[in-house]
Amino acid sequence: MRRIVALATVVTALLLPAPAHAAPARAAAPGDSVTLTVREALDALDVAAEDTTAYKRSYFRHWIDADRDGCNTRQELLLEEAVIAPEQSAGCKLTGGRWYSAYDNTYIDGPSGLDADHRVPLGEAWDSGAPDWTAQERQDFANDLGDARSLVMVSASSNRSKGEKDPAQWQPPADGNRCEYNTQWVVVKTRFRLSVDQAEKQALNSELARCMNEEITVELAR
Repeated sequence: MRRIVALATVVTALLLPAPAHAAPARAAAPGDSVTLTVREALDALDVAAEDTTAYKRSYFRHWIDADRDGCNTRQELLLEEAVIAPEQSAGCKLTGGRWYSAYDNTYIDGPSGLDADHRVPLGEAWDSGAPDWTAQERQDFANDLGDARSLVMVSASSNRSKGEKDPAQWQPPADGNRCEYNTQWVVVKTRFRLSVDQAEKQALNSELARCMNEEITVELAR
C-alpha cells in the first residue's frame, strides 16, 4: 500500500506543471537583481501584441547630463567605449579617438561616424509597454548608463539600418555579434519589464538556440 501511495505521489508530481523559472523576475521589485539563464529570462517575458499607436521620439527625453559633469549620455558612452581615447575640450567636445562597432565588425575613427544605439530602440520600447510609463521612467530608459548592456556605440550606418526594428526584423550584419546582441536584447527587456510579441520571441529563440545558454544577472529598473 505504501508503495502504491509513493508511486501515486511521484506520478502526480510529474504531471504537475514545472515551476516557472521566470517567477523571481516577475515578483522582484525595482532595484532588485535577478539571476537566471537567458532562455529562462526570455520565457519570463510577457508575450503581447505591440501597441504601435501615437509614438513620438520626443516622449523619451534623451542625451541628458544626469550627473552635471558637462558630458551628456552620448558623450559619456563615447568616453566609456573608446578603444583609443578621444581628446576632450570645453563643453565635453570630443575629437579624434577610435571605436569598435560590433554590429558590423568595424573600427570607426572620430565620433562623427558613430551613433549611440539603444539596444532596444525607443520605438520598440513604446510598442512593448512604455505608454504606461511616467515621463521620468521613459527618460531613465533613454539614458540608461546603469547597465552597460542598454546602450552601445555603433557605426551610424548600422544603427540607421536597424532603426526601430526588433530581432524578427533585423539582426547585426556581423554574424559573430548575434549571440551578444540577442542576449542583451533580452537583458534590456527584462530590466525594464517590457513585453515581446510572438514573432520577436520566435526570432530570439531561434537565434539563442545557436548560443550558450549563459546565466545573466539583471538589476530591475522598474
